[in-house]
Amino acid sequence: MKQAEIKNLSAEDIQAKLAEAKAQFSKMKLAHKISPLENPIQIRDLRKTIARLNTELTNKQ
Repeated sequence: MKQAEIKNLSAEDIQAKLAEAKAQFSKMKLAHKISPLENPIQIRDLRKTIARLNTELTNKQ
């Protein structure tokens, strides 16, 4: 998710996306530990998306 897309979201939408991204991140980490993912860079991208969401949520509050 791009920063421009995140800026257009409301605080409630950001919280919903953040919860969804965190759940997906934990599932992806577990799946990667069991058997390597085809594209492990997805984990890094998702972690950065979570950081962007947290930053924008802090700015909106």
